[in-house]
Amino acid sequence: MTKFKYILKTLFFLLPFFSLWSQNKFEQEFRISKTDFPSNAYELVSEQLVSSKRIRFYKEIDSIKKSFEVKFKKARLHYSIEFDEQGELEDVEFKIKENDIPDDSWDIINNYFKKNFQKVRVVKIQQQYPVGNIHPEKVIKQAFQNLILPYINYEIVFTSKDSEGYQTYEALFNADGEFLNLRKSLSSTYDHVLY
Repeated sequence: MTKFKYILKTLFFLLPFFSLWSQNKFEQEFRISKTDFPSNAYELVSEQLVSSKRIRFYKEIDSIKKSFEVKFKKARLHYSIEFDEQGELEDVEFKIKENDIPDDSWDIINNYFKKNFQKVRVVKIQQQYPVGNIHPEKVIKQAFQNLILPYINYEIVFTSKDSEGYQTYEALFNADGEFLNLRKSLSSTYDHVLY
């Protein structure tokens, strides 16, 4: 078991160096207590948590940064709200289905998949409200109203077969379905944590 811990520590030490030359996403989530969650982040979302179920707090480490996340279920939707290390809001996401994306946008996304991948199996779609230049309270309000706005993104986790076998990817598209970003997702042993 000590050898496994040594390998794991070495891997986490090397992850920042891998991110300099790759578009891979190494991600690890650790469940934390409410007291370990940044207080300013908790204050921002506390009103939304009042009538929510399955509230869980996480610290996330990936190949680029560290962040905090609160996940919960509210009004039959699975939410994920991410904050940076200082507790500043980064984005609000909730899980959706293909038919929740406007048809024109979904057609453009589908065309991207057909042109660039052999066979795609969608694993998860999230509607994302990034902060950008918008005030965090306004982003939260708009996300919980489920508004389709020009600044939202669609984050799609999918699998596709390549020369090395099946690979998981995470793609980001804007509200119009235009491609923004693609990363290979090298999942951790905590996949059960995702909604």
